[in-house]
Amino acid sequence: MTTPLLDLPLTARPLQGRVALVTGAATGIGAATTRALAAAGATVAIGHLTQINQARRVLAEARQLGSDGIEVSADLTDPDAADRMISQVTSELGPVDILVNNAGAYPRQSWEQTDERTWAHALDVNLTIHYRASHAVTPGMLRRQWGRIINVSSVNARAGRPGLTAYSTAKAGLIGLSRSLARELGPHGICVNTVLPGAIQVDTENTLPTHHRTHPQDQIARQCVPRRGQPDDVAAAIAFLAGPTASFITGQSLHIDGGWLMN
Repeated sequence: MTTPLLDLPLTARPLQGRVALVTGAATGIGAATTRALAAAGATVAIGHLTQINQARRVLAEARQLGSDGIEVSADLTDPDAADRMISQVTSELGPVDILVNNAGAYPRQSWEQTDERTWAHALDVNLTIHYRASHAVTPGMLRRQWGRIINVSSVNARAGRPGLTAYSTAKAGLIGLSRSLARELGPHGICVNTVLPGAIQVDTENTLPTHHRTHPQDQIARQCVPRRGQPDDVAAAIAFLAGPTASFITGQSLHIDGGWLMN
């Protein structure tokens, strides 16, 4: 499956002239989102932690789609890293118009084994780092009176799941962050939304311990659409929310889960 935007002629590029930063962009949903934004004409910054080879592959794909960009390595758990990242992107590409907060981790831990350290880490890598990135891009968006912030949450924010209490709590926090920022920043032409992917087929699921995996057919049975979700499904929705035709959509939480949960 390919993102619909990838099939558009290069003349149909609604994000031409915009700079988009995607965190966690070297693989999975982040990589697919970067490609979709590049296909729509955006200049892309590929945020990652240590995945430089994967990030460079995504950058090469963006260039094949007719857009330029850079890869940016940043450990966003460092409170100062977001400001440095935004400064680098602004210096090399221009002010950030579109921020996709996608970076995160998927820590599995039973409630009984969830201690203070585990809890704090899950909230830091799945919520606090997105506060930092959003806070860092806001001054520039306010000056230009235009911007898009899109937070990648999870259906687990609403469904809950054993072993994912801290993760689900952090992802639910992104919904509150998006809604509050939408109210505060909306008068300045900045739209803030959340996407909630369901069971998306990504390579990292193969690294989970066997007892933490859901059989694909069991997951498909929960959905209205009987197939596995793909990163491109999420990327297409993000690219729409980032574009000019979504200027009247803000504070929303969009499920991309094949009808697993009805919102």
